[in-house]
Amino acid sequence: MPLLSILIGVVCGALVWLVLDQVQPRALREIFSHELQERLDQQARETLIRFDNYVESHISTTRLLANHRNLASYLEPVYWLQGERAAPVIYYRNPPWLPDARLWRTLVQPAQILLIDRWGRTREIYNVGRRALPGDLLDIDELFLSQGRVQGVMIVLQGQPYLLISERVEDATGTYMGFLMLVVPIDEAFLRASLEGVSSEEVVVGLMEVEEQRFLSSSDPQHVPVGARRDQVAKDYVITAQSFAGYEGSDLNLLFATLVPRSSVEATRQRVATVERRQRLITSVTFIGVFTLVFYLLSERLNRILRRISLFSRRALGSEQPVIEKGNQIFVLEDWIRQFIGNVRRAREEMRREHETEMQESEALKQAIMEAALDAIVTLDEDGKIIEFNSTAEQMFGLRRDEVIGADFPLLILAPESRSVFTGLWWRYRRGGSAEEEGETRVEMEAVRGDERFPVEVAIKPIRLQRRQVFTVYVHDISSRRRAEQEIRNMAKFVSESPSPVLRVSRRGVILYANPASTPLLEYWGCEQGQTLPVYWRERVARLCDSGRNWEGEIAYQGRAYSLLMTPITDLDYVNIYGRDITAIREAESLAREHQQELVHVCRLSTMGEMATGLAHELNQPLSAIANYANGCARRLQQADESGDLGFALKQINDQAERAGEIIRRLRRLVGKQLPVRNVTSANELVREVSRFVEFEAKKVGVVIEQEPSLDPVPIRVDIVQMEQVLLNLVRNALDALTEVPTEQRRLLIRTHRLDPDLVSIDVVDSGPGIAPEVLEHLFEPFFTTKQSGMGMGLVISDTIVRDHDGRIEATSLDQGGSRFRVILPAYRAGQEENAE
Repeated sequence: MPLLSILIGVVCGALVWLVLDQVQPRALREIFSHELQERLDQQARETLIRFDNYVESHISTTRLLANHRNLASYLEPVYWLQGERAAPVIYYRNPPWLPDARLWRTLVQPAQILLIDRWGRTREIYNVGRRALPGDLLDIDELFLSQGRVQGVMIVLQGQPYLLISERVEDATGTYMGFLMLVVPIDEAFLRASLEGVSSEEVVVGLMEVEEQRFLSSSDPQHVPVGARRDQVAKDYVITAQSFAGYEGSDLNLLFATLVPRSSVEATRQRVATVERRQRLITSVTFIGVFTLVFYLLSERLNRILRRISLFSRRALGSEQPVIEKGNQIFVLEDWIRQFIGNVRRAREEMRREHETEMQESEALKQAIMEAALDAIVTLDEDGKIIEFNSTAEQMFGLRRDEVIGADFPLLILAPESRSVFTGLWWRYRRGGSAEEEGETRVEMEAVRGDERFPVEVAIKPIRLQRRQVFTVYVHDISSRRRAEQEIRNMAKFVSESPSPVLRVSRRGVILYANPASTPLLEYWGCEQGQTLPVYWRERVARLCDSGRNWEGEIAYQGRAYSLLMTPITDLDYVNIYGRDITAIREAESLAREHQQELVHVCRLSTMGEMATGLAHELNQPLSAIANYANGCARRLQQADESGDLGFALKQINDQAERAGEIIRRLRRLVGKQLPVRNVTSANELVREVSRFVEFEAKKVGVVIEQEPSLDPVPIRVDIVQMEQVLLNLVRNALDALTEVPTEQRRLLIRTHRLDPDLVSIDVVDSGPGIAPEVLEHLFEPFFTTKQSGMGMGLVISDTIVRDHDGRIEATSLDQGGSRFRVILPAYRAGQEENAE
């Protein structure tokens, strides 16, 4: 029998080898072909990704060159006219508008770099290599004039594919000037570089036309020449062609071809076939050996079993007494069977006890889970009566377990309007529906707890037992959730009910949300919710998202003024806009300015009333002179004197009349009510004019006003009348202070000078008693005065006028006695008015 088993094993192993010889090579060829195709597709995808990455590096370099400070500085003084037709400037060395070539030549190798104006005309050319610029690139297509970002376009010029990469350029002031374009020929060098070190013996890439299936360029022109057709190259290469995603609107239909040498593929195929034959041989030998060994072992095992059965049969029949057993063999067998049955009973009893223990433990565990559950769990029988009620249910409904056992669940627990809903759901499960068939069903209902109602969520889970069916009802109190949902709804309504505009805008300028109060702003922008803001506001939103800083501003629309606060939320990439109608505030401010002008005018009238005596004295002098000269003329006419003396007298009359008229005009200009008008004047001239006004008052207190005008020009742009009023207030206050010191110590100086190139100072310095520290603190507060007849508004109004002119007043008590009031104003510079406009 061992010999027969060995023969059967050899035959079975040979049959297996024959089957494998027919099936395995074919399956292996299919697997190899499929795997080869996947490898070729993967190789093609990798080469295309390398090509795209290489193009992307050119685009990034173009962006860096276009935004370099050299180019912005170069374009600052350049001005190109639209109708200008001039030959482009050609460079053969690194032009001044590019950085050092060592910084970028290692990254890209373009043929030319063009500087193009915004009308598409080439202005300057940098020939990087020896390749001539195609003539079609002297006037660029309108495609580039409609884009505002870096773009890469593939085109074919004179049979050669090119990659054109352009980027907008601006001068140092941010003015849009045109484009910077890299002209990169997609030739052998470009394609080799895109392979990133992959040998041409392993893979060749090229660009191929779709219609003619002809190669425009390749990384190995020696084996894949330019102009070769696909069927010509396919003899030596396995070609995988992929379509390009269009480069920025380019309408060229090109294929990116990845070529793997057939010799390499065939060598791989031969290696696989050799390995496969070796594996088949090993497999066949293994199968023959294994089958032979298995059959031999099985035959030996069967022989042993048969011998044992034979021996057992003989012992059972008593044909031969066992050596180890004595007595009747039937009794021995009966005793053995009895022992076996006893062992089976003991094992069954032990198993029953273990099963009961497991059931008790499972019941205890289930009870613990029910007691620890956060939801109320109620078990119902087929009639809807309560048979189990956990502790959470007792707390939720205020009922004890022994009180509710056997009660009807809907009548006891649910509100009347919810009972029919629960009954319908319960009957659906009772008729045979299940959670798996019906889906997990959770229904919101109203439950009762004494006189109180509260919302709950109810789910039913049927449990099929051996003889009956019960239902577990899970009840979850959703009062807290309802309150939270209501709070969320209230918060959501808060914004929509706000009387002030509130909007949310995405980074791209799309209005994501606008409450009803935002209607005027939407009308101002000319858009609606879901639409895009105008370009200016879109750019501002993008800048705020980048900077993360708030922005405040104002707009005016249909006679209303609105204050806007734009707050960027950088984490979520949107901007919240909070608006406020400030029309009433602006009207109040305008009314306050009008009241201020009225108050200033009243103060000027008050000042003129106080100076009336001095003005009368000034007018009396020219009028007396006029009267004297007129009497002299009358006498000369009576005496018939020479006309020469008469002419001199008449001229003096005319001069004195003009002097009186000038005094009256100055008085009317100072007192007259007019709108503030700012003009350019000299601080020295203001001081001289004010000194004339108070000359009489100064003489009354025995003071000669000293003037110390600046030798440097001190032009200022002010409202002359208001600034004269300020200086009059300061000078008259100084004269009042000088009356408190002896006459020989009285001194008043008005000085002008430049503090720095941007500031002009007018100092009023007196030798009076000075200013006490406690007075100095309240000097510019309304209605604060140290004079018995003063109003306390002169310095307040003066300070307001000076601040309105972007200046300030400084009061100082001098150590040597006296005080100094300094008016600091911005110096006027040529062109300041135009810039302000």
